[in-house]
Amino acid sequence: MGVLVGKPAPDFTASAVLGNGEIVDEFNLHTAIKGKKAVVFFYPLDFTFVCPSELIAFDHRVEEFKKRNVEVIGVSIDSQFTHNAWRNTPVDQGGIGQVKYTLAADVKHEICKAYDVESEGGVAFRGSFLIDEDGLVRHQVVNDLPLGRNVDEMLRMVDALAFHQEHGEVCPAGWNQGDAGMDASPEGVAKYLGENSGKL
Repeated sequence: MGVLVGKPAPDFTASAVLGNGEIVDEFNLHTAIKGKKAVVFFYPLDFTFVCPSELIAFDHRVEEFKKRNVEVIGVSIDSQFTHNAWRNTPVDQGGIGQVKYTLAADVKHEICKAYDVESEGGVAFRGSFLIDEDGLVRHQVVNDLPLGRNVDEMLRMVDALAFHQEHGEVCPAGWNQGDAGMDASPEGVAKYLGENSGKL
């Protein structure tokens, strides 16, 4: 599995369903996220089992991502028409409802290959990528197909990256918004551990 952290996020142009329900033929990643952070997440297939729980979890938190100027983009190998049908299927019937973020159609598998998350079966693993304002991948996690991801953890990573960008300090284990950071020096780690090691 390739590691993209520290590298430019692969750009792509694909058909997609936007968060307002509009179907477009040429959604471009770099254009859509210019000047913003972004979360690009991959999932195996529409109309499956673990997937709707994840997409609904992202939708329930999409306003929190927007507050942080983060664009959320889901990707699977389904067509834009299947994405649209899934959005138009009620949640209590296995659909995802009118999720308020973009779903890109990777029917040629080019995007999941570029991000190195294609499984042997052809569908994407549950890969999640946090991209900064300069288009660099700063965090990635890839789950196997049966293992649903934790969307709150991605929000935590967004907050940690923003904290580091603003303060220059690093974020120790379990850091949450409002917690102390750590100066990246021997003195900084000694001070932080002296005050906080019992909480780790």
